[in-house]
Amino acid sequence: MSPRFKQWTAESHVSVSIKGKEPARQPSRKRQRVPSAASLNRRLRNSERKRAVILEAALATFSKYGLHGASIEQIALQADVSKTNLFYYFNNKEELYVSVLRSLLDLWLKPLRSFTEDQDPVEAIRDYLRVKLEFSRDHPEESRLFCMEVMQGAPLILTELQQPLHDLVENKIAVIQAWIDQGKLTAIEPYHLIFSLWATTQHYADFRVQVEAVAGKTLDDPDFFQETLSSLETIILNGVTPRPIG
Repeated sequence: MSPRFKQWTAESHVSVSIKGKEPARQPSRKRQRVPSAASLNRRLRNSERKRAVILEAALATFSKYGLHGASIEQIALQADVSKTNLFYYFNNKEELYVSVLRSLLDLWLKPLRSFTEDQDPVEAIRDYLRVKLEFSRDHPEESRLFCMEVMQGAPLILTELQQPLHDLVENKIAVIQAWIDQGKLTAIEPYHLIFSLWATTQHYADFRVQVEAVAGKTLDDPDFFQETLSSLETIILNGVTPRPIG
């Protein structure tokens, strides 16, 4: 057999073998597992807890150093998370700061939302004073941070003050005016009642150092707390309660 024939035969054999070869089977794709509702809920709870921890750390850091003095590194260290993990929840320091302030504003305004026209105004104001003093006692850092932002002109939350806060106050002004029209309160300008309630209760948090320097006590002292509450009730309620004629 000639060499050329052998070569031709071998090439023909290869060609036949290739043509006759069965196509390779494609590997079967694994089905993607769909997370269960319980798994999704667990992830959501973990995410909410992590976010809450970061907000708490941010509050403590911003309250101590302010927006410009605080750093993302300090907040991440306080929250025991990496900077990368922190940026998963918040894009930058300013966004984190505004989130903290919004949560504070929501807490701060919660007692005022409870004012309704069908309430006894004396009891409503008494309850408001107690709740706001408790807030000043239990959340002094939050109160001071909000005070600091407002004293600087509220550059990052001015919209919040002009819309949600303004709308809520207008709504409660109407409630207070209804109490006045019904003869349940003395004829006063409702705005100034709200401002007075804010000023007297928040003073004990925003100027805690001054209160302690002068009185030697803070709202953490149960007796001083009760003394403060009773005094504010007397001062404010005596000023807004109608006096008998004659």
